[in-house]
Amino acid sequence: MALIFVRTTVIFIVLLIVIRLMGKRQIGEMQPFEFVITLLIAELACIPMSDTSIPLLYGVVAIVTIYLLHQIICVVDEKVRFMRTVLGGKPSIVINADGIDYANLKRNNLDVADLVESMRESGYPSLDSVAYAVYESNGNFSVIPKKEGSESAGTLPRIIVDEGQFEQDNLAASGKDEAFFLDLFRQNGANRLKDVILFTLDEKGKGYFQTKTQPYRVLQIPDCKESA
Repeated sequence: MALIFVRTTVIFIVLLIVIRLMGKRQIGEMQPFEFVITLLIAELACIPMSDTSIPLLYGVVAIVTIYLLHQIICVVDEKVRFMRTVLGGKPSIVINADGIDYANLKRNNLDVADLVESMRESGYPSLDSVAYAVYESNGNFSVIPKKEGSESAGTLPRIIVDEGQFEQDNLAASGKDEAFFLDLFRQNGANRLKDVILFTLDEKGKGYFQTKTQPYRVLQIPDCKESA
């Protein structure tokens, strides 16, 4: 009994350290690969705690290895843009200005009943009260309601630049090219793209712009496509 107590205590401490090192997202909203890693860690922790014939060091090494793999994947996810979509997917707009996007629903193995249920759970039983609805890459459901008289009523800001890199799909939807935005950024004090931590743009041409060294500012972009 004492041996099991000691082994369990050691595994608990190792797990606590590893989960803390993985960061807050690991104990909050997980991406698919993080969910898999969490399941693996749980399984690896149980075996050496319950089976005293397995050296405790084996369990500790396995857990630390999973942590190192997690860190490698996080670096790849951050540095290689297309791998972010491969590893975690991307948000899917399931309600837009034209109503339900049936193709996007099916692409995510969902049906209309699932959408209606998600709407009710979010406090929007009426679909016509919503401007946009999005299934996020982590599985959460986000709703942007219609608000009469609001300057940003029914708008869906999309990420054009994310930590110094263009999001190509959203860039194409904006109707502008990279040169246009690079010139815009230079006019607003960012001479290098990598200095821009975030730039979003909605279909009304309103942009949220922030660099690493300056407070955010709101920019108005003329002649943007309605689909931006």
